[in-house]
Amino acid sequence: MPVAAPGRISPTAGIEAGETKGVPEMLMSQIVVDGKARVAVRDGEEARLVNDAKSIYALALEAVRAGTTLATVVADRGLGEAVDLAAAYRSGHLLSPVRHPDPAHLHLTGTGLTHLGSAATRDSMHKKLSTEGEEVLTDSMKMFRMGLEGGKPAHGQAGVQPEWFYKGNGNMVVDPGKPLVSPHFALDAGEEPEIAGIYLVGDDGTPYRIGYALANEFSDHVTERINYLFLAHSKLRNASFGPEILVGDLPADVRGTSRILRAGKAIWEKPFLSGEANMSHTIANLEHHHFKYGVFRQPGDVHVHMFGTATLSFADGIKAEPGDMFEIEAEAFGLPLKNALKVGRASAPVIVRAL
Repeated sequence: MPVAAPGRISPTAGIEAGETKGVPEMLMSQIVVDGKARVAVRDGEEARLVNDAKSIYALALEAVRAGTTLATVVADRGLGEAVDLAAAYRSGHLLSPVRHPDPAHLHLTGTGLTHLGSAATRDSMHKKLSTEGEEVLTDSMKMFRMGLEGGKPAHGQAGVQPEWFYKGNGNMVVDPGKPLVSPHFALDAGEEPEIAGIYLVGDDGTPYRIGYALANEFSDHVTERINYLFLAHSKLRNASFGPEILVGDLPADVRGTSRILRAGKAIWEKPFLSGEANMSHTIANLEHHHFKYGVFRQPGDVHVHMFGTATLSFADGIKAEPGDMFEIEAEAFGLPLKNALKVGRASAPVIVRAL
């Protein structure tokens, strides 16, 4: 991407909700400078602070209410001093690129069995046989086949609904570079390298996509393997996304790398694929089946919706240990997403008191 002239990013005219074609690509992040949260943007190697901007959430809300684009709002404010994002990352000064002032109004959700090749791991985890000993389709394989047959409807139409899950609210979000904490009762703590859509709901209930980010959809695959009905339990874990948001079109063919480092050395590394060319659903179909529920169209709410993956270290027999570092990277998304693994302290069973 070309480097923008200092102080300006080319604006575009307003677009309808859900459209991205023609939006100029840029990477946005949130950084702590002199103890205060600031917004940084780049469309090349150099990152610069957006003048008088404290959060991407506030800029996005301004764009929605003005009926314009995020790029236009950034261009109107202009860019100030240059910042070293990589150095800020190393010193722990990069934040999650989007937060909500009230964490209860940020929703972490996702879909599964959406990627070509994603069924094999899930199918082996949920394998079952008929009473005659002949193999039958598992529920996972049935869901995957449904996506292959009906996950890419014509533009403006709804296709088959995907698997969907809830991960928690903004209290479960972990900043890039900070540890993902696995509960003491968890049976596994595994990464899932994904692309997430980042959304803001407008005052009239219309969802607007801010952009896309790398995400680690941290999960407990051993618990899920016990019984697929434990999927909901296995997903109630931390998640991290960013550190940069890609504002603009999502490449059709995303190619990245997921790895686990132990004492600074890779113990596992594998490429992952995403983007619609590698998926059984369109992004629009996944978005429709999330936002079709009115509860997810509450004005001012933020949604981080993860689109699924086909690559897991768990599938290769890897068990992450406390102190291991998860790294997820893909060129289009700028800096890699890095989070170490930490295990939470044991606690006594929760006792509910009667009033």
